[in-house]
Amino acid sequence: MDWFLVVVKERYAQFSGRARRSEYWYYYLFYVLILVGLAVVDGITGTFSAATGVGLLSGVFGLAMLIPSLAVSVRRLHDTGRSGWWLLLALLPLIGAIVLLVFMLQDSAPGGNQYGSNPKDVAA
Repeated sequence: MDWFLVVVKERYAQFSGRARRSEYWYYYLFYVLILVGLAVVDGITGTFSAATGVGLLSGVFGLAMLIPSLAVSVRRLHDTGRSGWWLLLALLPLIGAIVLLVFMLQDSAPGGNQYGSNPKDVAA
């Protein structure tokens, strides 16, 4: 939960720098858990719209987390030595998602790169 709070509170719209795998994956784990919980509450309270597939609470949460989600993804790509523009691969159906998944699973580029020093070295 700490990584989620760090991304949301301290690095909400920080697109520069690098993000470790743990920061990225823990952020998305708690993002999905909160989103599912809010979707359940939307279903119980009747604020879920079957026509749009989104509920009131989960929709507001999704919009509020759009910027930090993009920011942590760009920082994760920076950590692997890639530009944040690679995130546009998500627009390609299936292939883009698979390629981005592989990028996000890769280990950090060793040492520093043009995006900053290795966060593993800084934390150690």
